[in-house]
Amino acid sequence: MDIDLDTGKLLVFVGGLCLFFGLEALGPTRVIPQSKLSRLFRHGLMATFNTSLIRVLTFVPMLGWLVYIEQQGFGIVRWLGLSGPIEFALSIIVLDLFDYWWHRANHRVTFLWRFHKAHHSDTAIDVTTALRFHPGELLLSMLAKAVWVLLWGPSTFAWFLFEALVSFCSQAHHSNVDLPDSIEQRISKLWVTPRFHAKHHGIDRSFGDANFSTIFSFWDLIFNTTASNLSQAQMQNLDIGLPEGRQHANSLVYWLKEPLQPSNLHLVRRDNGTSL
Repeated sequence: MDIDLDTGKLLVFVGGLCLFFGLEALGPTRVIPQSKLSRLFRHGLMATFNTSLIRVLTFVPMLGWLVYIEQQGFGIVRWLGLSGPIEFALSIIVLDLFDYWWHRANHRVTFLWRFHKAHHSDTAIDVTTALRFHPGELLLSMLAKAVWVLLWGPSTFAWFLFEALVSFCSQAHHSNVDLPDSIEQRISKLWVTPRFHAKHHGIDRSFGDANFSTIFSFWDLIFNTTASNLSQAQMQNLDIGLPEGRQHANSLVYWLKEPLQPSNLHLVRRDNGTSL
């Protein structure tokens, strides 16, 4: 069953990548000067490296951790006696809440931001940006999730379902596509849309410190971290990326090494993005 779930997650990942890559080719929102194939190759190379590393260092241990927690009856899910569709739905909501706070921490704690910057350093945003993560960020994220999994205690199926949804939704809201205003206004109140998330990648860091949600956009509404929505024209002309290091935006080696530089040894960032 575990192999089937893993295969299903992989199919969702590949299917989502093909779907949004195709939609971008048919009707992109922004003109990206870089070749789509070069971006796919570069970010795909990073994703392949990450997948190989993460699978060895975190996937197998996390799977064993989930089974152990289920066998021992740990977590709020077991204490409340939740099971079936109710457990699946609540686990997705609760795990997505964790992702919101974890993402927010990646922007507030400099040690975490040092790794998360590799994702935000992209000077364009499309479905391949969803592949662009520093392996250090993914390792730290899985360690944090292990604690959250212990507290909540989701079933193995719910965990795989959540991870598959995160993969698909990340591809969706990073994609270089847009929805008509009438649909955008309705959907973005519940789901993270490309327009909702694009502002998070804006070069203006007041935008970057907002819109942290992954699946459900209402976490930003609840915790008052929603930036005003963009119009279609603003979406098309939005400047993406970070003010610094733009000349190295396409160098994966640079961004793999950058977190290890001594210039970011502080722990907490101020509201204006500087370090304490």
